[in-house]
Amino acid sequence: MLDRLPELIDPLSFADKHSELSGQIKLKSLSRLAPLLKDDSGVASVELFFSRHGRLASIEGRITAKLTVTCQNCLDAMDLLIESNIRLGIVGSLDEANRLPQDYEPLLVGEGKVPLKDIVEDELLLALPDFPRHSEACFKTETSVDRQDSLNVEQSNSNNPFSILAKLKHTGVK
Repeated sequence: MLDRLPELIDPLSFADKHSELSGQIKLKSLSRLAPLLKDDSGVASVELFFSRHGRLASIEGRITAKLTVTCQNCLDAMDLLIESNIRLGIVGSLDEANRLPQDYEPLLVGEGKVPLKDIVEDELLLALPDFPRHSEACFKTETSVDRQDSLNVEQSNSNNPFSILAKLKHTGVK
């Protein structure tokens, strides 16, 4: 098992050798993910297992990261724990991707090496919610008793279509 993660990997070669990778990648090195974060000083932990079963070369593993994102309700920073289990089938064409077992996602590779950080970044981006929000209520409504009473009076008057006539009756206007 390699403890230091390589920048480039040859997934097919790793699958033939039944290789294992584990280590960490800095979040600031992930160019597509970093702009979405409130703080990019963390790391993503990676454990990947490469294997081949017949013609199917695959990558299975786990990626975990604690991401600091902006809550879309209150716009404050919030920590989001991402734990993503991955199952990728290594394919060379779209036809091969269509023949993958249902529980595998395709990883399209040509001949040559693939940046490992691209695989990790893709998985983190897929696991990131579209609109991150705190699980508890972000806003606390603080209204005074006087303000609440005036709101209730305005609401009750606006619901009564004859409230204007009632005001005219008290002023003595005919």
